[in-house]
Amino acid sequence: MPNVKEVYQQAVSEAKGFDVPSQDIRALLAYLQGYAEPIDVVIHGEDEIKDLKAFKEGFEKLKNNEPVEYVIHQADFLGQKLYVDERVLIPRQETMELVSKITEVISAYFDPRNYLVAADIGTGSGCIALALKRFFPNWLLSASDISKGALEVAKINFNNAGVNVNLLEGSALEPYIEAKMNLDIIVSNPPYILNHDEVQDSVKDFEPDSALYLDKEHSVYEAIFRDVKKVKKGALFMALEIGYDLKEYLEGLMKKYLVDYEYEFMEDLDERLRFLFVYLK
Repeated sequence: MPNVKEVYQQAVSEAKGFDVPSQDIRALLAYLQGYAEPIDVVIHGEDEIKDLKAFKEGFEKLKNNEPVEYVIHQADFLGQKLYVDERVLIPRQETMELVSKITEVISAYFDPRNYLVAADIGTGSGCIALALKRFFPNWLLSASDISKGALEVAKINFNNAGVNVNLLEGSALEPYIEAKMNLDIIVSNPPYILNHDEVQDSVKDFEPDSALYLDKEHSVYEAIFRDVKKVKKGALFMALEIGYDLKEYLEGLMKKYLVDYEYEFMEDLDERLRFLFVYLK
């Protein structure tokens, strides 16, 4: 049986004709070998390969442009390893930044140590809700999605992490309204891509369209702004991930539906418009 180094080097050589990144090969090997991190593939290069057949099957999927996160059913999000499959989006760097920015700005509006009622709309894998629960353990968190499959994935991740998050099925704020909930905080990373041509082939081919593309006729943004008064009892803070080309669209929606509010657009680390924070007094 070959060792890890031999299999890795052969795969890297073969991958050049398929545009498979070497870090994806390391991630696949690390998962199959039971290593904590992909870098362990280099450190433990002399180890014998545990399951060469499984590696070859996974490598074929990588060569077919399938994201490595779906191949190994695992994604990292702010230090947590999450289960993912084709029912949910793979968590992105920008969404990690959204959570990070919430931790930076929330104290300007609320004492984050309090028992605040928070909603993660369009939870997908549950990555946002999980991270918020870790940073703010006193928050009373609910997570919702229109997709039954996504809620099943989120439930796996909540159970694996041993956290208590209330799961709700439905679009935008509808399940919260039905439950007669009063919210303090709304967080959402809804579908926001307008231009399909900007999306990588691996994303188009494998990730769920319903979580990617903005349909302005059925906009989660508009539904949230339209219905937020139905879940608002006192002050309310909203943190939304957005597309770089949605500024005028979102300003129009806020002007149409909201009263007595403050808002701020913020850029991501690539200096692209990516976040909208809204405070309703």
